[in-house]
Amino acid sequence: MLTKRVIPCLDVKSGRVVKGLRFRSIRDAGDPVELATRYGAEGADELVFLDITASEERRKTLAKLVRDVASVLDIPFTVGGGVSSVDDARTILLNGADKAGTNTGAVKNPRLITSMMETFGRQCVVVAIDAQRNYGPPPTNHTLFCEGTREFWFEVYIYGGKKPTGLDAVQWACQAASLGAGEILLTSIDADGTRQGYDVTLTGAVSDAVSIPVIASGGCGEPDHMADVLIHTDASAALAASIFHYKDDAIKSVKEYLQKRGVSVRL
Repeated sequence: MLTKRVIPCLDVKSGRVVKGLRFRSIRDAGDPVELATRYGAEGADELVFLDITASEERRKTLAKLVRDVASVLDIPFTVGGGVSSVDDARTILLNGADKAGTNTGAVKNPRLITSMMETFGRQCVVVAIDAQRNYGPPPTNHTLFCEGTREFWFEVYIYGGKKPTGLDAVQWACQAASLGAGEILLTSIDADGTRQGYDVTLTGAVSDAVSIPVIASGGCGEPDHMADVLIHTDASAALAASIFHYKDDAIKSVKEYLQKRGVSVRL
């Protein structure tokens, strides 16, 4: 049986790790290198580093900071933010990342996914999808869900969750996989920072629709939330920030709890 992964995330702005609520209300959470060192020592399976304003500010990811974080890690390291070309991805990988993530760049130019896959291999390509529930009328053929009497669909957002695209998140995940993505980093904007639990409906729909690994992201406030999303969906990993940054739970204790709930993890 494949073990499920527990992945802390460093959302980085202006060189500092930050955390927000639904991609807004940003507050400081610490130094990226210090946090990366701690998470590696605590037993994180991987680390994700997202330069959250790179695309919005039309700039490249902070290469030196990526290199500094990579220098203290001996676990897989994914970096995203501002990746809009193969050269952007190459810079990230040459500075110590194992995988390059793309969100806005891939939506604006889906061919980028294939180009990255052909250049670096599928295992290096992570497509990040930020999705929010839309209760308005869906475009034709979008995937509809029902909650009580209300129907909704999941819309993809770009530029750090600030711009809606009209894309259906489930369909876009399928397209990204077919174009060469090796993994999907799926974040619920609705759940992000709420600490009320992952969006199991979103995660389940996407992980059922694709054959590549899906990382659940957005909403973790306690180990029970990780257990729920890993037990009730086919997600391969659960990503969290707040519970680790502010020392509510150590990665080791989270993994021990998951194991007690019947989730196979690497201790």
